[in-house]
Amino acid sequence: MEFNLWSFILDNFEAAGAIGGYVSISIIGFALISFIAQKRFDKISTQIGPKWLHPIIGSFFGAIPGCGATIILASLYKKKKISFGGLFASFISTLGEGSFVLLGASDEADVVANLQAYLTVTIFGFITGIIFGYLADFFGIRKTRENNNISLESHVITKNKNSFSSNFIENLGVCSILVMAIFLAPGSIMALWGQSIESIANLTYWISIILTITCIVFYLLSKYIYKDLKCYDNNIISTLSHAVLDVSMVVTYVFIALFIANYVIDFLVGAEMFNSWMTSSLFIVVLLAALIGLTPGCGGMIAVATAFITIPNFPISALIAAAIATSGDGIFPLIAENRKDGLIVTIIGLLIAVAVGYFALFLEIKYPQVFDLFRFIV
Repeated sequence: MEFNLWSFILDNFEAAGAIGGYVSISIIGFALISFIAQKRFDKISTQIGPKWLHPIIGSFFGAIPGCGATIILASLYKKKKISFGGLFASFISTLGEGSFVLLGASDEADVVANLQAYLTVTIFGFITGIIFGYLADFFGIRKTRENNNISLESHVITKNKNSFSSNFIENLGVCSILVMAIFLAPGSIMALWGQSIESIANLTYWISIILTITCIVFYLLSKYIYKDLKCYDNNIISTLSHAVLDVSMVVTYVFIALFIANYVIDFLVGAEMFNSWMTSSLFIVVLLAALIGLTPGCGGMIAVATAFITIPNFPISALIAAAIATSGDGIFPLIAENRKDGLIVTIIGLLIAVAVGYFALFLEIKYPQVFDLFRFIV
């Protein structure tokens, strides 16, 4: 097969941008919801509901798409408004930003199959979170705790208000991504029903490419050069800026995952050989997915979710294992506040992810009709 590098790159730019169109709607919407919720919870002086309900509450919050809920739960845990079991349940049930990849719509994915997978993984994570959240509280894991790190607030970076270049990059990047996301939103929503806007199809194609390029540049600049966006100002502008940063991060990782996966499968290995590997080494795939999902932040989960929607015969049990193993961005404030709690959540979460992943693989092989039930719901 003749390899056209330029065409290959453009196709992956477009695919990542198409996913980014819906991702933008979801992330920005949930960021605003999380902002409102955090404002309300900060006013609460006592714990959230009775303690015996905390694992259910935590698992429910974790099941909300994105990382905003786990960040809120980490804050509540720090203020002793929720138990460790509630916190642990939220980290088990969350898919982090990987949820937006599954909820995204593009030519790279079967929308109905994605929704089915999202529902399946969410239910597995929600139930697992409740079970192990109750076990954590029952056995008194981290019943008494004290901070062993410097408070997160002491690390807040002061914005450099006088930096023209920094403000220019932030404002240009945020506004550009928001404008392109708004433009792509109608087409992304229509894609959920398998429709498209034919009259602007060519423009949509190029806007998707530009969105991906802009997100990559914006994310790299924000991460390695202009770090002002890491400040956590408690206002709507900061919330939108962080939402855009999350969008750029998701689109960047999606592009990288698509580029590597498509190149390896289509040109290095070949689709037939890769499918053979996938069907003969499912146990390894589940374990690798859990380890990749364990990566701090959302990058690992995004990579596994992207693999699921682009690689034929990718087992949903591997997606479940990665989802349970991932902690999303909520792990960062938790580690900053208490390193030991972060380590416990990470290690025990990985063990649970592997166990549940293999259990799901057993069901997937022996009783595939169990997963067929979700098709009727979708």
